Amino acid sequence: MGDVSSTSGRLDCDVLVIGAGIVGLSTAHALTRRAPGTRVTVLEKEPGPARHQTGRNSGVIHSGIYYPPGSLKARFALKGAAEMVKFCAEYGIPHQVTGKLIVATEHQELPRLHALIQRGRQHGIPVRELGPAQIAEHEPHVRGLAAIHVGTTGVADFVAVADRLAELAQDAGAEVRYGAAGRVTAIDRRPGRGVAVRTADGAVVRARALVNCAGLHCDSIARLAGDTPQARIFPFRGEYSELAPEREQLVRGLVYPVPDPAFPFLGVHLTRGVHGGVHVGPNAVPALAREGYAWRTVRPAELARLLTHPGTWRIAGRHWRYGAGEVRRSLSRPAFTAAVQRLLPEVTAADLRPAPAGVRAQAVLRDGTLVDDFLFAEGPHTIHVLNAPSPAATASLPIGREIARRAAGALGEG
Repeated sequence: MGDVSSTSGRLDCDVLVIGAGIVGLSTAHALTRRAPGTRVTVLEKEPGPARHQTGRNSGVIHSGIYYPPGSLKARFALKGAAEMVKFCAEYGIPHQVTGKLIVATEHQELPRLHALIQRGRQHGIPVRELGPAQIAEHEPHVRGLAAIHVGTTGVADFVAVADRLAELAQDAGAEVRYGAAGRVTAIDRRPGRGVAVRTADGAVVRARALVNCAGLHCDSIARLAGDTPQARIFPFRGEYSELAPEREQLVRGLVYPVPDPAFPFLGVHLTRGVHGGVHVGPNAVPALAREGYAWRTVRPAELARLLTHPGTWRIAGRHWRYGAGEVRRSLSRPAFTAAVQRLLPEVTAADLRPAPAGVRAQAVLRDGTLVDDFLFAEGPHTIHVLNAPSPAATASLPIGREIARRAAGALGEG
């Protein structure tokens, strides 16, 4: 626990939110709507919102078809997808409901594709089965043995969504602090006295309750608050390419492979973005820093903490073959191109241009288990969001309400 010497005196706000990604800003918005007059402050170490996971993904509004019935991901994604479309329409944010294809390219994938059909129907998602000729009607340049068309998938500008959520929260009285004024350096939490947080500019912010939506740094913030989180963040870099402009006609919409249920990653897919252009990827490789957006970005202290966590070595032992393939595709352009050609045979290495990478904040347990669902934890005066990767952007509106409900409990409001 950090030492913040002055925890006495008046409170600066009711709820202090750490992190101005889409989840933190949705939480701030939900808090101001749940109980108008609630004083909310958001702290963000970057100079603006949505600089990490929110602003570095493929912009897909996920349908919820991948997630097990009853899971938080299923519940929030199903609800969140419809709400996100409505939110974007209401505020004039670029979005499209395009539908997507999930394509089996090998016979061994067909049972998994059939299982997805059944799951989609369990969720009430509009799903249609397609043969090779029907695949070609949707995507003339994509090849596969069979596919399903998922009607509720789309794309949106999630950075614009985050911006709008920040504006709505601020219009309702919330304060958002960026840069040094938003970077947390110490936390002091005392029973009955709430939470005091020191920021890099030397200011102390006192609150009745703390909400940790720090994404890539959420476990570090939890430890700073004096808690022992059950999971450690393992950063996986997702590396993207994009189709050269003269080859963008190869892809009309969204095309995904059949995912491997053993991993929380969806595999290399094709995404026509809401502002044009076609993203290809991502693959998933271990990042050598929390914000390791390139192989050359290495932070020795962060890497050392990762390497001393038992879960790291258990992941390596359990999934080394899968990981080696991802690293090979990261380092070898021909290997990455070959992965894309499974779906899009006409693509060549010359058609692929580098695009900005993202880093997924993946929670890992001590036994090496990759946490597959959203994960929340609570302590005195504190709510921690310990795992909220994809589909968190899609599900951000109901996630924000859930966190706000928990924060109300921490405030004693039920």
